[in-house]
This record gives sequence, C-alpha cells and structure tokens, in this order.
Amino acid sequence: MSTAPVNCPPRVLALIPPMTQLNTPYPSTAYLTGFLRSQGVVAMQADIALELVLELFSPAGLDALRSGIEALPKKKRSPLAAGFLEHFSLYRSRIGPTLAFLQGRDPSLALRIASRTFLPEGPRFDSLDAYVAEAGEDPLAWAFGALGIQDRARHLATLFLDDLADLLREVADPRFEFVRYAESLAQSQPSFDPLAQALAAPPTLVDTTLERLSLAAIERHAPTLVLLSTPFPGTVYGAFRMAHAIRARHPELTLVLGGGYVNTELRELAEARVFDFFDYVCLDDGERPLLALLEHLQGLRPRERLVRTFTRIAGQVRYFAGDEPDIPFAEVGTPTWDGLPLDRYLSVLDMLNPMHRLWSDGRWNKLTVAHGCYWKKCSFCDVSLDYIGRYDTASAALLVERMEAIIAETHQTGFHFVDEAAPPKALRALAEEILRRKLVVSWWGNIRFEKSFTPELCELLAESGCIAISGGLEVASDRLLRRMQKGVSVEQVARVTHAFSEAGILVHAYLMYGFPTQTVQDTVDALEYVRQLFQEGCIQSGFFHRFTCTVHSPVGMDPAAYGITLKPLPPGKFARNDVPFSDPTGVDHGLLGQGLNKALYNYMHGIGLDEDVRAWFDTRVPKPTVGKHRIARALQTSCQA
Repeated sequence: MSTAPVNCPPRVLALIPPMTQLNTPYPSTAYLTGFLRSQGVVAMQADIALELVLELFSPAGLDALRSGIEALPKKKRSPLAAGFLEHFSLYRSRIGPTLAFLQGRDPSLALRIASRTFLPEGPRFDSLDAYVAEAGEDPLAWAFGALGIQDRARHLATLFLDDLADLLREVADPRFEFVRYAESLAQSQPSFDPLAQALAAPPTLVDTTLERLSLAAIERHAPTLVLLSTPFPGTVYGAFRMAHAIRARHPELTLVLGGGYVNTELRELAEARVFDFFDYVCLDDGERPLLALLEHLQGLRPRERLVRTFTRIAGQVRYFAGDEPDIPFAEVGTPTWDGLPLDRYLSVLDMLNPMHRLWSDGRWNKLTVAHGCYWKKCSFCDVSLDYIGRYDTASAALLVERMEAIIAETHQTGFHFVDEAAPPKALRALAEEILRRKLVVSWWGNIRFEKSFTPELCELLAESGCIAISGGLEVASDRLLRRMQKGVSVEQVARVTHAFSEAGILVHAYLMYGFPTQTVQDTVDALEYVRQLFQEGCIQSGFFHRFTCTVHSPVGMDPAAYGITLKPLPPGKFARNDVPFSDPTGVDHGLLGQGLNKALYNYMHGIGLDEDVRAWFDTRVPKPTVGKHRIARALQTSCQA
C-alpha cells in the first residue's frame, strides 16, 4: 500500500473525472480544496473531465477520429462517418472557433454560426425540422425571435458538438457521453466484473487521452495524495481508468476514492479488487475522513482510528468507522475554484426551454444554504444517509460572506444553491442579508413547494436575485403524495408555483412515475394536472423520472408498508443501492413513461397544451378523472382568499 514518508508535508490533488458538466465545475473538489487550505494543507484541483472534452473536440482530436474512420472498411462507415470524411477540412477548421464561442471568448462569431452557413450540419440538426410547423420558414424563430442571435448560435453550436459526440461513440468508444459516461458499468452493479473487464480491455481513443491528461496533471502538481471525486455512476469508469494510469506510473502516490456515488452505492463495499486501483475509499462528507487520513499518512494517527474509511488489509476489505463528529457546516470554510480554468467551460444550449437550459448554460458558482434536508421524510428518498439526514445550518451573514469571497475570486455573480431542499426560513434570511449589503447576484436552487413560500416571500426572493427554483411535485396525485410523505397537495403546489411565476421566477418541477401502487388512472390524472400547471403558467419546465426503490429509503426499508415485495438482490461485493420489486398493480410503467416524456417535452416548448392527454400515449388509457379547470379554480380560490 502506498503511503507518504512520515512527517512529509502532504500535497493533495483533487481531480474531477469524466463526466460531470460542460458549463461549470462540479463543486466537490472546490469544497475540499477550500477546506484543506483553511487547515494549512497544500491542496490543488484539476478538472480532467473538461480537459478530456477539450482535447477530444480539438483539431488534433478530430485528426485522431479521422484516422479511426479511415481504418474502417468503407462498407462499415455510416452516413455520419462518410459525411465527416467528406467535409473533414471544414469540421477541423470550425471546431476551435466554435469552442471559443461556447466559452464566451469570441461572441462576434454568433452571427456567422446563426446564419447556418458556417458549421457543417449532420443528423442532429434534423431535430430543427420539428419546429417548422410552429415557426414557418424559420424553425428557431419561436424560441429566439429576431434578436436572440447569441442563443440561436449557441444552440446550433451544441448540435454541432452532439454530431461529433455521436461520431465518437460510433468510431472510438460506444460508452462516451457528455454526462453519463459508461454509466451502466457502475450503476447498481453488485459485481465488479463488468468494470474490471472494461478496464482490462484494450484502451480506446478516449481511454488513452484520459490517461495522458491524468498523468500530465500529476506532473504539473506533484502531489503525494490524489483524491478522485465520483458524484455519479457516469464518473466511476473514468475515475478507475485514471487511477489505473496513475498507479502504473506513480506507485508511490496514495489514491483515495470518494463522492456521492460512493456514499450511496458502496456503503457495504467488500470487493478487494477496488484496492488494486485505490488505497482508500471514504464515505460521506470528506473533511473529517481526510483530516484523519492525512494524520495517519504522517504517522500521527494509527490506522484503527481512521474515520468512515475502507482499505484493504491482508487481502481483505476493512472498514474503520471512527467516532469523531463531522466538521460543522459553519466551519467547512469557503469553496475555492482556484486552479480550475473558469474561462474554458462550455455554455451549451441543448434544450430551448428557458428554465431547463440553466443546468447546461452559464457558469454558476455552486453553493449550499444548509447541509442535508430539513424535511427528510420523503419515502422515496435516501433519508437515512448522512448527506440528507444530518441537517446543519450556518448564519445568513456567513453565507453571504462566502458569496462575496467567491465573487471576488471568480468575478462572477451567478449562484446555484445545490441543497436537497433549501429551507424557506434560511432563504428569507439570506435574501434579507443580500439586500442589506446591496449585493447584486443572480441565484437559483431547489426547494419544497410548501405553503411557507407565500407571494410576499417569493417577491422578496426575486428582489434579492432569485431567477429560478426547482422542486419535487413527484406524482401529481394527492393520494400518492400522502404515501410519499411529501407534506404537500397538488393544489398547494399550484398556488406556490404560481406565486413564484408571478414574481418573475422560473419554476421547474421534478416529476415521478411508477411509485408503488400507482395505477394507469393515477398516471393519466397526474399528466392532466401537469398539463394544467403548464397551461396556467405555474411551471415552465419539468422532468419525469421512473421511481427506483433504494435500500436507504423508507420504501426500501419497509416495503410492506407501501404494498410491494422486494426481490432478492443479486450476489456481489460491489455496488448496492437500487432494489427490484414486485408491485401488485402490474402496470407497464415503461410504456407509460414514453408518453409522459413525449408530453412533457412538447409542453416545455408550448406545444399541445390544449390537447387531450390521452393522445400522448401509444396504448389505450382511461379518460382523466380530473376536471379540466381544476388548477385554474384552485388559483382563483387562492386569490379570493
């Protein structure tokens, strides 16, 4: 096992593996780097995910892609590949300027891109035809009008990158995605075998590029300890590939794995092969485990006193829980983005909806109002885990001081609060402190649609700089909302979201289908509620996801209470999170999900809001039992009250 020499001052390098986001850095390394520096530790960070994209989508990257296509027999080349070869010089000359435009470094190029004569157009541009019926000769006029040249160009440039990503998957690595890279190798995988086999296979173009960039980061920063943060399943393969390369070239370095994926899926880790790549795996917030580990590596703490840390001893996985308290939220310090190339992130525009685009467009300083969730009752949520169950706050004054420090460092005033659900009381105090200091910021975040968000509070939040909020409506059914322990009703959600919209704040609703005992009628009625919420201007965006039972949620821990039976988990020593189950309703939620997502996509673009919701489904479904004006009447009643 690798360890630093006793009493050697540690140098910590935190790395972001592929893939997270193109428009802004994932905040985990910023938090850890800021905290470690506050403790006197030399700490650095690098975003290898961004570096990988910029390397693959560069003139040199396209040269490598062309070589891969030319190695294929002509009969095996797709139309996309053939078109790329035919127009290669155009692709190669346009990629650099297009990335510079998406990075905000060459805004004047928008006019040329928007003309649709600058970029070569592949199959991804066919999606524009969907809007012709709505917009006549100009398929994007409805979204951008005559003046939105920058946005129009950003959308076209995004389609250009999507074409190239499709080609990269086709020719070089079928697992490549801008977000969910090789996700299936890690998501709820009880066996480590699929990941091990992929890592042992001959490296792809993406693999070799990733390994080279990882080793270059080690050479630049000369760390003694390397942290790899894996927030999602789509970052796990990249993290292991990076660790493999670093371990082979620098066996003296200590490698540590952590992040949201580890915290949810590897809590019962028993797979010894993980430690061929990493020396330690840490759970939950990293501050306390890292301080303990650093002391251990310097000979100041015995291994038995590590905190929430897995390691391998004599071929067996051992876990050291420790009993030391976490660092209070008020004392974790201010995150820092020092070392991350903030001017090189790509503001892409893949979704034309003005609310939905916030996740991929613009560089946001990510911050939290509080640690954990103040509600922590939702039956589908992992409320038993630390990142949700341990609620801890800081004063509004301290939060705004952190915002001011981040603005001074990044010179950017946009904030995305990434809480599970920001508390109304804390948001009120935060807004008042922002206004008291006359701080000019733009911010958005996640909330619960609870009645505390009155029209007066919504106006206050908007005045402080709130531009958008997202929240969980989940299944728009009062019966199911009660089973979910959401603590809200459909009509209450309508009133709250309407108050936000009236204050000029965009609203995104998280939606769910397939919850235990949900019937086809429930699903149709829920979609009718959603249609009315869009029609009345209560919400501007939404996303449907299929319910998944997890071992850490109330449903997973007490399935009988929710009318389902859990199926046995497959044997394995690696990931354990999602649990298959039997629902006595026997509903084909997968088939219904296609209709739900089709409807929602159109609603977000203002299409089909007057149509019968049954038209979106490919199978016969019952008529909604919800009155067509239920939401309008609820809002009218609220106004009269």
